[in-house]
Amino acid sequence: MRHEPTEAERKLWLILRNRRFANYKFRRQVPIGPYIADFVCYSAKLIVEADGSQHALDDIDKTRDAELIRRGFRLLRLWNNDILARSENVADAIWAALQGEAS
Repeated sequence: MRHEPTEAERKLWLILRNRRFANYKFRRQVPIGPYIADFVCYSAKLIVEADGSQHALDDIDKTRDAELIRRGFRLLRLWNNDILARSENVADAIWAALQGEAS
């Protein structure tokens, strides 16, 4: 792991683990090239990122996202405060992304 998980990352892992989404399996803190993705579902080619206020899609994030997309992944970015306060909405957004309705 690159760091101790934040409270939002811990809560998001509780939502994602144990194949709660129709047997889609997620892994956490996955190295992909020079980057570490928060959560990855390989079968859906989906990366789920927990973002705090430091992630306002600056140039570093844009470069990182472009490389992950180039590698065939779709990205779902979720704000930490949404993860902590609206877990039902977060679960719905993840399910939609797994079904290809969002990225």
